[in-house]
Amino acid sequence: MLLLLLPSSSEGALTCTDVIKALQPCLNYLVNGKGKPLAACCTGASKLSTAASTPADKKTVCTCIKSASQNMKLNPAAAQALPENCGISLPVTVSPTVDCSKIG
Repeated sequence: MLLLLLPSSSEGALTCTDVIKALQPCLNYLVNGKGKPLAACCTGASKLSTAASTPADKKTVCTCIKSASQNMKLNPAAAQALPENCGISLPVTVSPTVDCSKIG
């Protein structure tokens, strides 16, 4: 019973699954680059921005976004405009060329 009360060693640490899940509603906007992002996209991006509070989490977010964006054709202008269009600040740039080693 006490094991249920112990915090998980990975509690609070972001994973790529968390990042992709948060940004999934943004996919159409990021690829097509038309209109404004959906409210669900902005909600996910905002939660991701808040969750990425440590340098390790920021690097995880960066690495995951970079990896995912290399596998699809993102509209660069839409990717750059996402934070502004959602009224948030992301800890990383949504880009396949971002240098994640400089995130911290």
